[in-house]
Amino acid sequence: MPSLQDRLLSSPRRLGAILTPVITAVVAAAVVLAVTAQPQPPADAPLDHALGVTGPEGIRSVAYTQAVAAVKTKKPKVTVIGTGGTISGVATSRSSFTNYQSGRIAISDLVGQLQPEIGEVADVTTVQFGNKGSGGYSMAEFHALTLAVESALRTSDGVVVTSGTDTMEEFAYWLDLTVQSQKPVVLTGAMRPWAAGTPDGPQVIGADGPANLYNSIVLAASQSTYCYGTVLLLGDEFHAARDVTKTSTHRMDTFQSRELGVLGWIDGPNIKVGRAPARVDDCDSKRHWRTPFDLSRIQPAALPRVEVVYGYQQAGGEAITAFAAAGVKGIVTAGTGAGGLSSAQSSARSAAAQSGVVFVTASRTGSGSTYGGSSSLPIVAGDDLLPQKARLLLLLSLAFSPTDTAKVREWVTTLGNPEWDTTPKGAGGN
Repeated sequence: MPSLQDRLLSSPRRLGAILTPVITAVVAAAVVLAVTAQPQPPADAPLDHALGVTGPEGIRSVAYTQAVAAVKTKKPKVTVIGTGGTISGVATSRSSFTNYQSGRIAISDLVGQLQPEIGEVADVTTVQFGNKGSGGYSMAEFHALTLAVESALRTSDGVVVTSGTDTMEEFAYWLDLTVQSQKPVVLTGAMRPWAAGTPDGPQVIGADGPANLYNSIVLAASQSTYCYGTVLLLGDEFHAARDVTKTSTHRMDTFQSRELGVLGWIDGPNIKVGRAPARVDDCDSKRHWRTPFDLSRIQPAALPRVEVVYGYQQAGGEAITAFAAAGVKGIVTAGTGAGGLSSAQSSARSAAAQSGVVFVTASRTGSGSTYGGSSSLPIVAGDDLLPQKARLLLLLSLAFSPTDTAKVREWVTTLGNPEWDTTPKGAGGN
């Protein structure tokens, strides 16, 4: 089976392509996970009575099927890695949803409050990676987070990472691009703080953190997203890291996957998987499934500066010129419409590109594709990647191929925009 990099289709990703009969046969699934209120069984006891999993019948991957089936015979191990955010926040009162301090509660205490119920689902261990707002993390810390997730997955069946929601989609996409294990990785957090007054104080009215954390552990334990890469779960819905974005400052349903929609839902004891990312099709070939961005091979210092420049009416080109002069290696332009720039920005981009700065063209609209790019200058179309995610992909591409612009272009074009191959057999397909 060809890799995702070899299967870039001439047309952009579209929901209709995902929902064709061919793909429906591959991804349609309903995984039912039932948690009973029985006492926690021994760690080596079969879990059919406490954790029933009905595997999907449509996904063709042997590895996926085996991973889902394995949770029927042993209790899964899940590691929860805490980085802080609102989910670990302490509010001034039980009714204060926006006045709080994040990063006040240890991840072990958050998980502890889910016992004994979560112990019937999985053996859960915790790692306190950090405890601050999501926007306060550096790229070097992102590098270390990937290695922490990889380390946990050597012995655990899945990992849950808690973070602040402000840049959670960037946490998720970074891990999606860099984690080499096929085991489930789930990002979660909260839009309301956990406790009031003190870290061990009463729970905030309507706090969403406990349910989000519980459901994320359940999802990781179920193996329902094995080979999906990293997913993001809030409000009973889970999304593909590449597609999801935060759409509201305060609403509980802030995370949306724009035109493509959610991957699935958790409805009480039921997990329903509605679709899958294209990389699931490579699940049985680890070489093809993995990205080239193995962070164990490079040091954090190798991660170059990549910036985002916003387009707007009569925008000046000075920001692009200044970034290039400061040694920035790559720039993502969040242009108007299908990636348009002002004349001043366009001129500055051409000059910077001629000096070796690599550009990716994205749109500020929030959805829809950008096309074209340039065959003579290092300007690459980002398709429908959001600017903040195009930045991460460009940064990693430049880190692993700092002198080969053609390779960077290939990775942004293929890894950044994976497609299902919907060519029928006998018509040039597999």
